[in-house]
Amino acid sequence: MTQRTYPQGVPCWIDTEQPDVEAAAAFYAGLFGWTFEDAGPAGAPGRYLIAKLNGQDIAGMAGTRGAAAWNTYVSVEDADTAVQRLVAAGAKVRSAPADAGEGGRGAALTDPGGAEIRVWQAKRRLGAQVANQPGTWNFSDLHTPDPGAAIKFYEDAFGWQVDDLGFAMMIRRPGYGDHLEATVDPGIRARQSVLAAPPGFEDAIAWVAATAPDELPRWHVSFTVADRDRVVADAKRLGAQVLRQHDTEWTRTALIRDPQGAEFTASQFTPPSK
Repeated sequence: MTQRTYPQGVPCWIDTEQPDVEAAAAFYAGLFGWTFEDAGPAGAPGRYLIAKLNGQDIAGMAGTRGAAAWNTYVSVEDADTAVQRLVAAGAKVRSAPADAGEGGRGAALTDPGGAEIRVWQAKRRLGAQVANQPGTWNFSDLHTPDPGAAIKFYEDAFGWQVDDLGFAMMIRRPGYGDHLEATVDPGIRARQSVLAAPPGFEDAIAWVAATAPDELPRWHVSFTVADRDRVVADAKRLGAQVLRQHDTEWTRTALIRDPQGAEFTASQFTPPSK
């Protein structure tokens, strides 16, 4: 099986930090059917779990003494160099580059708008091995108080490009569609042509939007689901709060706060019938 890889500048991994790791694992196992593997380096403080679906790496889970949250990681060739570049562009370091055992090397920063972003230099852990399938990562969205300034920062930091589609701001990493077509998704362009996707959608890696008045800056994680209403019912049964539901011509979504406070979106793809 071809392993999924991520070029520099492409979001490659997500994880969640939770005060009670066992309780969080039980929640997400019940919601998405994930299983978990203990992957923390020997002697490391705390635990780090790899969430899996059908044996494939999906996301990570770690303990924290702070608030529960989901994090997004961007692939880089060299974590130390990337941190220097991001700091020069205006970011602040939250956690200096450090090895995560044999998995890779990562760091955490805060962008100039206040959203936390992490970088990942892959070694043995290449990133999420399945995406855009029910129960897996769909996209991460940047919620920021000043989209214009944020776009300038990330364009300089990672070479991203942003397209205003009218209904949303799409972030692209030029060339990513070529990479996908040559590796794990040879039919990507044909499939998107049938769906009449916007030009450049094969390179889409994220979205950006202005924060709401009472919202903190963040990178927000969305998961693909087969049935939004069933996931909403299961989330409530498992102790989560459903904060909002929204339907469009293309998606049915729900904003969910898990039992320990980490927020994410469940998104069902519902393209219009011809």
